Amino acid sequence: MKFLDEYRDSGVARALAARIRSRVTRHWTLMEICGGQTHTIMRYGLPELLPEEIELVHGPGCPVCVAPLELVDRAIEIASRPGVIFVSYGDMLRVPGSRSDLFQVKAAGGDVRVAYSPMQALKIAAENPGRQVVFFGIGFETTAPANAMAVWEAKRQGLTNFFMLASHVLVPPAMRIILRSPANRVQGFIAPGHVCTVMGFREYETLAAEFRVPMVVGGFEPVDLLESIAMLVDQLEDGRAELENQYSRSVTRSGNGPAQQVMQQVFEVTDRQWRGIGPIPESGYRLREAYAAFDAERVFGTSEIRLQEPPECIAALVMQGLKKPVDCPAFGTRCVPERPLGAPMVSSEGACAAYYTYRRHTSGEVVR
Repeated sequence: MKFLDEYRDSGVARALAARIRSRVTRHWTLMEICGGQTHTIMRYGLPELLPEEIELVHGPGCPVCVAPLELVDRAIEIASRPGVIFVSYGDMLRVPGSRSDLFQVKAAGGDVRVAYSPMQALKIAAENPGRQVVFFGIGFETTAPANAMAVWEAKRQGLTNFFMLASHVLVPPAMRIILRSPANRVQGFIAPGHVCTVMGFREYETLAAEFRVPMVVGGFEPVDLLESIAMLVDQLEDGRAELENQYSRSVTRSGNGPAQQVMQQVFEVTDRQWRGIGPIPESGYRLREAYAAFDAERVFGTSEIRLQEPPECIAALVMQGLKKPVDCPAFGTRCVPERPLGAPMVSSEGACAAYYTYRRHTSGEVVR
């Protein structure tokens, strides 16, 4: 626990909460982008430490949550084919498609396997030359370098049976959508620490200046988040709109150069569909033409699958900071982790899962 205890120290946390209370003079709505930050906020009860003037809303930084319904159906269609080994991170298996999920494919006899890295999928492909191995490559900029390296390595090794169903999305374009919305009420952002570890924070400096909104790159422990909130409150009360870096132990302005290099070699920017939000221009990555032989959508011909999201799920409103999970009539009743209507209830970074796990499912509960 060395170097971790200090970020969970209750005395430090209460001192930061007191600092925020002494500084705040009006209502401020703040958004943490990353779903991992959302889970820390709910797990440690940070809203109860904060003054009532501070409202926390939750952003679109959960890659499983923003994966569109049609992408899940494409995964299910590929995984159901004979001769395919479909490899995925575990939390994607329970994400509902239009009629089933990957767990049901596995239960019906499909070879669906859970991995903890794309390199595991690469190893499976090398060990099974007579099978087609497809890795479900989702994520933000955080997981893109490892996925890019897996494709690069597959090409280097000459593997012809390894493919990636890629659905990488980018944070800054989604933030622009939120900031440009007439319904936006977010006045300050905790920028995603893990994404900025890879990409740096120059793009967020641009966003802060363009929209005149304070941003703080934040870490993932309770003290990290309380300090980030305190820094945002200082900016808002002072009338400033800057980019500050609370997560300096991990994040630099320029980010991880080698990681960015392999991403740029393997991926190119493209438009992406976001669950519930719709298409966002230049908001994702796809495999470059030089790596088209590894692109599962092209090889398996699933790109034509198009679907509408279920109207009952309000995940899009939650991820834009317009609603809380407990505002959903289905929350905790018709939508639970065992029978989810949408991905935020099953993802390890989903806001609905965080509220259900740490606040249970009383829909009438008031949560700041």
